[in-house]
Parts: sequence; structure tokens; C-alpha cells
Amino acid sequence: MAKITVRVTPRGGRDAIDGYGAGGVLRVRVAAAPADGKANDAVTRLLAKALGVPPTRVAVVAGAASRVKVIEIEGLSEAAVQTALVRAALP
Repeated sequence: MAKITVRVTPRGGRDAIDGYGAGGVLRVRVAAAPADGKANDAVTRLLAKALGVPPTRVAVVAGAASRVKVIEIEGLSEAAVQTALVRAALP
């Protein structure tokens, strides 16, 4: 099980992985508003698609009401997650 720290920009115009920022935090933008957990759902779906896993294996475990979240990915190693997310952030 891998855990990553993500900084989310809700209402970012589109769903995209922008790459890693300072401190190794993954920057993600989603079009959804932060109301009623819609942005969290969009983040988990976006990461699941980039990692090639079902959305049920991706969960917000800390920071549900914050821009900085801890995401847990079930069934992948930290190295596999890092590699896939770097690839997903490339233009």
C-alpha cells in the first residue's frame, strides 16, 4: 500500500496532474467544486485512472476538507505509484 501527499486545486478548469512541487507534493487540479466531497471524488478518479487501478483502491485518508491531502493507493508499491504519476504529468 502506497501513500502520497497531494495538493489539490479545485475548480482548476480541467482534471490534470501537474507534477511534483516543493517537498515532493503532487500537484493536481480538478474541475469539480470542493462542495459535498465532489473534488475529493474527482481526485480519486483521476489518480485511479493515471495509475491503472479501480477507483475503489484509491482513498483520501487525511485532509478531506483541506487542499493538502494524504491519498492511499491499495495494491501498488510507492515506486510504481511515483513512476506512473511522473509519466501522467508529462505533456
